[in-house]
Amino acid sequence: MRIAISGATGLVGSALAEALRAEGSEVVRLVRRDPEEADILWDPTAGSLDAAALSALGDCSVVVHLAGENIATGRWTADKKRRIRESRVHSTRLLAESLATLEQKPQALISASAIGYYGDAGDQLLSESSPTGDDFLAEVCAAWESAAAPAREAGIRVVNVRIGVVLSDQGGALAKMLTPFRLGLGGRVGCGKQYMSWIALPDLVGAIRHAIHSDSLSGPLNSVAPAPVTNAEFTRTLGKVLGRPTLFPMPAFVARTMFGEMGDALLLSSTRVSSEKLQQSGYRFEFPDLESALRGVIG
Repeated sequence: MRIAISGATGLVGSALAEALRAEGSEVVRLVRRDPEEADILWDPTAGSLDAAALSALGDCSVVVHLAGENIATGRWTADKKRRIRESRVHSTRLLAESLATLEQKPQALISASAIGYYGDAGDQLLSESSPTGDDFLAEVCAAWESAAAPAREAGIRVVNVRIGVVLSDQGGALAKMLTPFRLGLGGRVGCGKQYMSWIALPDLVGAIRHAIHSDSLSGPLNSVAPAPVTNAEFTRTLGKVLGRPTLFPMPAFVARTMFGEMGDALLLSSTRVSSEKLQQSGYRFEFPDLESALRGVIG
């Protein structure tokens, strides 16, 4: 199987590419600069995919779209928020519209989204049919998913992978937490009652591979572990795994002062998400509980 991946150099994309190659698939990267021999060059900012790129995409069975501006770096200025939105919505629309024009179309477009779609929902258990939230990330996610519509309307199977907090010691939220926690300086954020819906990186790669190969899967797909936890539970478990105390909480006002709107969205909002659709489709988690996941991903 020939599979094209955007965002193939990122945390998730590089792990996915490695796993797909290991199972015998041919991986083609969509890159913005310095293409290697088999890469497809594109410029989503300029909205361009040339004829050669389109021809190469037509030879792929599946396209996996993971590219997007990192939401967890820098304060959310107006310019940062514009880049977050446009890097997701414009690139997805460009891919979807381009794929829809091909005579020989890929079987599926697996397009990243995020559980930010649901906004701050307290302790409500959220399924794929739950309504979208009303904050910035929720609006971005809704537009991001809608941008894939041209591919769906052209008969391509589209899966919107709503990704939770990805656990890896190589990047993402957990990697940033490890140093203060190892120094014994970790603690809950805010009241600690807000839910975190997480997934270990190997399981996220597994869920995307499952979506690639499962012809019956389409539409939104929550990609989170079966056991969401509160921030306080996460803090205690990480401290236990590292053998360190967790006595230094970060009050909510400090999170807001340090990170602004991003602090509310990423640290203080509560999103308790169900993985029932993914499990009922046949996926089996390697790391279904938090402690085993942390022990598995922390080197």
